[in-house]
Amino acid sequence: MFADSAKIFIKSGKGGDGHVSFRRELYVPNGGPDGGDGGRGGDIIFEVDKGLNTLTDFRHVRKYAATNGEEGGKRRCHGKDGQDLIIRVPEGTVIKDFETGKVIADMSGEHTREIILKGGRGGNGNMHYATATMQVPKYAQPGQDGQELWVLLELKVIADVGLVGFPNVGKSTLLSRVSNARPKIANYHFTTINPNLGVVDLDGHASFVMADIPGLIEGASEGIGLGHAFLKHIERTKVLIHMVDAASTEGRDPVEDIKAINTELEKYNPELLKRPQVIAANKIDAIYADGDDPVGRIRDAFEKDGIKVFAISAVSGQGVKELLYHVYSLLKDMDDAPVIFEREFDPADLIVNTTLPYTVEKIEDGLYSVEGPRIEKMLGYTNIDSEKGFEFFQNFLKTSGILEDLEKAGIEEGDTVKMYGLEFDYYK
Repeated sequence: MFADSAKIFIKSGKGGDGHVSFRRELYVPNGGPDGGDGGRGGDIIFEVDKGLNTLTDFRHVRKYAATNGEEGGKRRCHGKDGQDLIIRVPEGTVIKDFETGKVIADMSGEHTREIILKGGRGGNGNMHYATATMQVPKYAQPGQDGQELWVLLELKVIADVGLVGFPNVGKSTLLSRVSNARPKIANYHFTTINPNLGVVDLDGHASFVMADIPGLIEGASEGIGLGHAFLKHIERTKVLIHMVDAASTEGRDPVEDIKAINTELEKYNPELLKRPQVIAANKIDAIYADGDDPVGRIRDAFEKDGIKVFAISAVSGQGVKELLYHVYSLLKDMDDAPVIFEREFDPADLIVNTTLPYTVEKIEDGLYSVEGPRIEKMLGYTNIDSEKGFEFFQNFLKTSGILEDLEKAGIEEGDTVKMYGLEFDYYK
């Protein structure tokens, strides 16, 4: 079975604890503190592997954890950093927060490597806490905890064109004729249980990627059959080809089939109906000449809405070339970049939204202190030396209510704020 979704648990490494020790050497019986810092916990990193095309491996292994940082040592020795854990996924994998369903990252296009969970920062050794009044500090900072999260992985194929239609209308046959794809083809329903991709090469070096989306049925948008598993693959496509059995070899009405499929697409995601559509009226070689004109009836029903209808035979190739060139002309007017799902959820927000306490205190005129487990936790995950990290830090101060509390305490522009050894000037 083609695996296109998986639920897994991921956890970044805990930072190593800072060390408490004192310098002990010959002729230096009472040396100062020399406890080293703990190592950084390992990150959870997702990386695209072009050699993968399913999420099958994640059906067998569901828990992934990076290693913890090591504790600091004597003589200012820094603990070893934890090893990052790289999780390899197929291109097109969308990583979502399992609880909310919001997108964390889309491993497509230029997004081939993403840090999803940062490891905890190592704690400071006691060498950092020596002062004029505290020359024998017996305290070291503990390492920050790692982050943990249940995520949902969904593989959504990356294709320019999606072939949609009811089962057994000839989608696999068409794809095998016009591309390098070799799908299994047989005369029974739901032959295709996974999307097949093929590169369609036209004259003049023009090409595009076409996906045969497995057969849809009415009720697919409610999850009937394998509806949701198939509909998700249509979301990246830029042009949809509706394929219907114009000859009604199984007694189905092609006009009603197209309307039914569009209804399912609209229920699943209304945006899908805004994309260009083309109708491929297939199996014209099986239409009896003395009967009615089913292709004409399809044209009467849909061409008034700007949806062009092509009469084709996927078996003989009749009309296929005209269909493909029309589809390519639609693609030429569209953006070349693949459809990428925007980030909706940042695991770092879990740190901002934590309920851990903090304190805001005025030490003296022009000097304020902000401390507490909430601040320690945030600083443990944030590299404020980087532009992105400092932006996150500023957002944290605003959304957590710390800036508001500082203003209530009487802070003014130019005053200094201390946070665990860090100092900042306050400006609105």
